[in-house]
Amino acid sequence: MASSPDRWIVSTDWLAGHLTDPGHVILDGSMHLPTSGRSARAEHAAAHIPGAQYFDIDAIADKSSPLPHMLPPPEQFGAQVAALGISNATRVIVYDSEGLYSAARVWWMFRAFAHDDVAVLDGGLKRWKAEGRPLTDAPTPARAPGRFAARPRPELIRDRQDVRAAIRHDRIQIVDARAANRFEGAVPEPRQGLRSGHIPSSRNVPFQSLLTADGTLKSAAALASVFAAAGVDPARPVVASCGSGVTAGVVAFALAQIGQPDAAVYDGSWTEWGGDPALPIETGKAS
Repeated sequence: MASSPDRWIVSTDWLAGHLTDPGHVILDGSMHLPTSGRSARAEHAAAHIPGAQYFDIDAIADKSSPLPHMLPPPEQFGAQVAALGISNATRVIVYDSEGLYSAARVWWMFRAFAHDDVAVLDGGLKRWKAEGRPLTDAPTPARAPGRFAARPRPELIRDRQDVRAAIRHDRIQIVDARAANRFEGAVPEPRQGLRSGHIPSSRNVPFQSLLTADGTLKSAAALASVFAAAGVDPARPVVASCGSGVTAGVVAFALAQIGQPDAAVYDGSWTEWGGDPALPIETGKAS
């Protein structure tokens, strides 16, 4: 499949006209922070786009890792998405409840296993509901299991050793998607036991700065301006980071929309880095 940015984002109008297409699967990739008191699975059961299935980021994950929702082994990912009726030839459409938040993580997960035929619903459930489009609480009938061979794409995945090397590499850019006050170390981290601050030499592009007020992605020109203002050159390699590897996906997705489809995600992100006292940190604004 061609890696055109347009193939990775669909509008609510488009999805409304393709709800019953047999060749694609709609996934609700919503998640919430543990401190929110909300259950994304329960919210999905109460109201979801007709035909959507719930994609549980915390279940389709490496359960042997102490870190949250880490990318699972390829065999596990392949088996779990096949159980959702997804094959290597299936087009996947993913959304989340916040507009654009965890859906970008799901987009990156599929691409990390060499499935490029995956798109994000622009504005997600937030826009779908605002437009008065149909919702249902009826369980989506199970699809026949698919056959999905997950092939890891290492260039899209980074670990702590890769990030330590990137700090010393003039060409590689580390881009942190957390809010500025967290990046600067001005507030405590929401997860207990983590230091405050950021990875040395990283730049700060809060993921919300890439979105409009209604949760849709900004235009390509506006995205380019946001990255430029943060000192990020989309033509150079990028490693995206955040709190736990979720909103880093928004950075990677936004970069893909302006011609950089190969941005990698640091899967452990600040949960790993900030929790390891042996790893260096900085505080304050990006230098």
